[in-house]
Order: sequence, then C-alpha cells, then structure tokens
Amino acid sequence: MPRERKSRKPNVERTLRIFCEGEKTEPYYLKGYIDEFRENNRVAVVAIERTRKNTPIQLVDEAIALKKSDRSLPGDVFWVVYDRESVAKYSRAKHSEAWEKAVRAGINVALNNVCFEYWVLLHFTESSAAYSSYDDLRDNSGLRAEIQKLCGRDYEKSSQVIFSHLKAHISDARGRANRINRRVVEASTTGALPFDVNPYTGMPSLLDAIDGFK
Repeated sequence: MPRERKSRKPNVERTLRIFCEGEKTEPYYLKGYIDEFRENNRVAVVAIERTRKNTPIQLVDEAIALKKSDRSLPGDVFWVVYDRESVAKYSRAKHSEAWEKAVRAGINVALNNVCFEYWVLLHFTESSAAYSSYDDLRDNSGLRAEIQKLCGRDYEKSSQVIFSHLKAHISDARGRANRINRRVVEASTTGALPFDVNPYTGMPSLLDAIDGFK
C-alpha cells in the first residue's frame, strides 16, 4: 500500500507586517501594489495585518505586541501606516509619543501629513501645498478633478479599484514625494519629524521596503 504523501508547505522565514490606520483605503492600495509588483517569494512574505485600531499610539502598541509574541520570528519587519490628521484631532504630543515608542521598539512608521490622500494626489501633480485636514485637501486640491478625469467617478476613500487606475503613475508619485519631502524637511524650523512638516508622505519608504524584502 503506497505511503501517503505529506503536503509540502512553504517554510516562511520572514514576514513584513503592515498595520494600517484606515480599514480599507490604505490596505486596498497596498494589497494592489503587492499583487502587482512584488515577485512571489516563498520564504519572505508581505502581510497586511487585520486591525481595528485607528490611532497612532494604538497601532504602534499593536505592532509591538505582535513583535513580542510567538507569532513573529526574529527576522520579521514591522510597519505602521497612519495620518497626521488635523491638529484638532491629534495633538503633537500624541504623535510624538507614538513616534518615540515606535523608534524604541524598532517599528517603522509611514506617516502621511496631512492624510493618505496627499500621496494619492502626488500620482497626478507635484503639489507642495499644505492642507489642514482630509476635508481641506479633498475640497481644495485638484484630487477630485483628477480622479474624475482618470476614473470617471468621484474619489471614494474605500474604493477597491483606485489602485488599478493609479499604478501607472506610481513612479512619478515616488519621485515627487521624495523631492517634496526633502525640501520641506530642509526648510522646517520646527524640526524634521514627519508630523511636524506639512506636506509629507512616508509611502515611498514603505514601498521601497516592500520591494526590497527578500
């Protein structure tokens, strides 16, 4: 009687784990990016972690907890993605606390100032305008007009198809973001931390980390 074959499962050595503030917008974009551009690697995977946490400190705490748990391996890499948001919503002190906690624990942060939609806007234009909130950017930038022209619909934060329209412009967005980040950090009089400079986006660093995770 033939012996039963054992199924071979990939030996996952390392995982890049990403925690997102948004439940849909950022995860949909990142999943689209991973599916489109990342080669299948059986010993190094990129995972969008499920979370209901939605403040910077909560996300950092959750990433730290997973890093310390037996679910993670020593080679795992952790990222959190969140927005600066308006000053009325999150004080500088709260952002500073989250940032310092992440640095101490070895958690990487991709912060968008003022919101993730600034990164989306850079797919269309090199805008260095500072916006005070998501509503301000949505209503007073060219984002909605550009999305309407490209997609034939108004911008929706939870759209599952937005990445498919943006992917051809990612290289442009990265170049614009890196130039603007460098300029605003060099010109800042309040410090060089991302939550202190507006505009700013940490998305290029996260995408670079995804690309280079082998």
